[in-house]
Amino acid sequence: MTLSEIEKALVSFLPEKDEYIKTVVSAMEYSLTAGGKRIRPMLTLQFAKLCGGSEECALPFACAVEMIHTYSLIHDDLPCMDDDDLRRGKPTNHKVFGEAAAVLAGDALLTLAFETVLSEKAAALNGFAKCAEAGRVLASCAGAEGMIGGQIIDIESENEARSISLERLRVMDEKKTGALIKAACLMGCISAGADETQKNAAARYAECIGLAFQIVDDMLDVTSDEATLGKPIGSDSANNKSTYVSLLGLDECKKLASRLTDEAISSLSVFSNGAEDLTALALSLRDRNQ
Repeated sequence: MTLSEIEKALVSFLPEKDEYIKTVVSAMEYSLTAGGKRIRPMLTLQFAKLCGGSEECALPFACAVEMIHTYSLIHDDLPCMDDDDLRRGKPTNHKVFGEAAAVLAGDALLTLAFETVLSEKAAALNGFAKCAEAGRVLASCAGAEGMIGGQIIDIESENEARSISLERLRVMDEKKTGALIKAACLMGCISAGADETQKNAAARYAECIGLAFQIVDDMLDVTSDEATLGKPIGSDSANNKSTYVSLLGLDECKKLASRLTDEAISSLSVFSNGAEDLTALALSLRDRNQ
């Protein structure tokens, strides 16, 4: 499935812009259609296909994961959080629509994600049991034990300057970044009716590329530029945040990202064939410059 097909599907799930709610729907659409690599929905679709399922059936699940990711970015950029002005090369949501509308747009995307997982379309394609399981996985990975939990660790660590441990940083990133990536992979498996061995392999792949993704992110915050990344650089250092670079140095970060990528690729060995795209994705995430 092409990127443009994913983009069309995302828009199709948005509410109509009637005169009463058009502001919040416009704010939702602004961030949901702002571009990006669409890594999470691609993972959902690729694992569905790898496990013998259909990309079409998994598409509502893929869209739901991206809605959760987008809402988290809107909230991350708010003045009470990271206070960023740029996201994907464009003004952040609150800079365009105001803080109140940005908060509500994020909330609306969060709830729309579960409406999408449980929609008539998703149920017709996957059955109610798979929709319920996918919704449970998404909720768990996005909530206090997942992405939100990682965010609160991040907030509470800000005042500790560079003194937080590597272990705490790892746990934070496994939750803040890795949990939603795991949800994306597992929801593809669920749509396809995968067995436990396949689900465990998908979870391990997700854990490895999720951590590698964050390590590379930290490296790019030091080595890249604003024009390439589409967002401010050097913000971690300016905010006295501990990162893998500040704790390990660039050389060790490169080695660790490579080891994790190799382990992610190795986890795919349980699948007899068809894992080439996921192998290529893991390598591209390790080698990306934005």
